[in-house]
Amino acid sequence: MLHTMVDFSEKYLERAKDMKNRLAFLRRRNESPGSTPASKLDKTMKSVKPTPEEAMKWGESLDKLLVHKYGLAAFRAFLRTEFSEENLDFWLACEDYKKIKSQSKMTSKAKKIFAEFIAIQSCKEVNLDSYTREHTKENLQNINRSCFELAQRRIYGLMEKDSYPRFLRSELYMDLVNQKKPSTTSTSSSS
Repeated sequence: MLHTMVDFSEKYLERAKDMKNRLAFLRRRNESPGSTPASKLDKTMKSVKPTPEEAMKWGESLDKLLVHKYGLAAFRAFLRTEFSEENLDFWLACEDYKKIKSQSKMTSKAKKIFAEFIAIQSCKEVNLDSYTREHTKENLQNINRSCFELAQRRIYGLMEKDSYPRFLRSELYMDLVNQKKPSTTSTSSSS
């Protein structure tokens, strides 16, 4: 019995350390070299903060959310809380990839995207079925702009059906849609 409790305690501690390490990025994200200090980032985000009407438009489609700078940042923050930010990172990497003109840069970027997001047990592995993963791997034999098309479509579909509806129900989104407009008249209390 004591041996079982010790094993349980060790497993619990391991899980706690693992979770602490996973969450450490939240503390470090503004501490990395070259990153924008948090206060400057806050000011930047406030200057582009959408009106409630703009935020409401994000509810029409995932596309409308992703093309808005603040919407993209808000969605990324939400995905980070769900530990599924890699889906958005992959989708954005594919969008950048399609803009590359040089074949040598395209080849290099394709290999990097595959290694980072698609290879089994890669650091930011996205959830793809075996057919899509294999199809994408085969596409790397003849690199072109559409190498990641199927995989990108699958991940977009996953975000659209899964993460996006939860984002629309999230407190983060609701706060943006229901934000109060600053009042133009000041109220003073009489003493």
